[in-house]
Amino acid sequence: KASLPLLWAQDVDEQVETLAMAMHPVLKAFVCGSISGTCSTLLFQPLDLLKTRLQTLQPAVNGSGRAGMVTLLFRVVRTESILGLWKGVSPSFARCIPGVGIYFSTLYMMKQKFLVDRSPTALESVFLGATARAVSGICMLPVTVVKTRYESGRFGYGSVYGALKNIYQTEGARGMFSGLTATLLRDAPFSGIYLMFYTQTKNLTPQGEHEYQLDPVLVPLLNFGCGIFAGILASLATQPADVIKTHMQLSPQKYHRTSQAIAFIYKDFGLVGFFRGGVPRALRRTLMAAMAWTVYEQMMEKMGLKS
Repeated sequence: KASLPLLWAQDVDEQVETLAMAMHPVLKAFVCGSISGTCSTLLFQPLDLLKTRLQTLQPAVNGSGRAGMVTLLFRVVRTESILGLWKGVSPSFARCIPGVGIYFSTLYMMKQKFLVDRSPTALESVFLGATARAVSGICMLPVTVVKTRYESGRFGYGSVYGALKNIYQTEGARGMFSGLTATLLRDAPFSGIYLMFYTQTKNLTPQGEHEYQLDPVLVPLLNFGCGIFAGILASLATQPADVIKTHMQLSPQKYHRTSQAIAFIYKDFGLVGFFRGGVPRALRRTLMAAMAWTVYEQMMEKMGLKS
């Protein structure tokens, strides 16, 4: 006879499977995206924190105006403990869990509406990725502002809700949506470029050929590799917009327009200033996107849906 724990586990699995089958496909895409966003956010939050700190370092640091990622890593661990690398993880969760879910569910809806049982072309991928990210970015921008301020170490917010309340009371709606233009200029092109390279790269792999069946064990690894390649190219193309966004969200009273932030960065740091924090951001965005897509596609497959 089967043991009681085993029977209980099987019953739970059956209930989960039944619930999953009853869910609307768009809701399934949201759940899969949220879970993938949770995993990737927790793992790569330290890279996001280092990126934000590097972008906001003053020119006089160490007398050269530059500080490396490794140097900053040890400084954070020494002054704030190892857990200091996860500062801002609460707003990151508050943003990424629903944000990634919104992104993937929006993307799924658009694919179902505009594409009928076929892969998107390169231009269609850019449009789909950019539109889905714009929807998600606008919805989650107030939490993104909080996350950026948490990671900078300049603000003493006690909670995400407290931070949102404080920003609204002191800066109004403008403060809640500071850096909107720069955020969209960063996120929409990143997702569009990423999805284009990801889709086109996958089409070149063995799994893209209908007559050849790849070993199921290798599919996640291949998807992850395609994601790494796409993420590096997309990160490089959108790094300047990320630097501008960070400055605007940390000092909304100083920069009322995107052009003001651009002028300040160029004056104080030169052209290289637009690529500060590029290494940790490229690592984080590339690994996070690759993992999110890999987990998302595997979960969607298990739910019987085509991602």
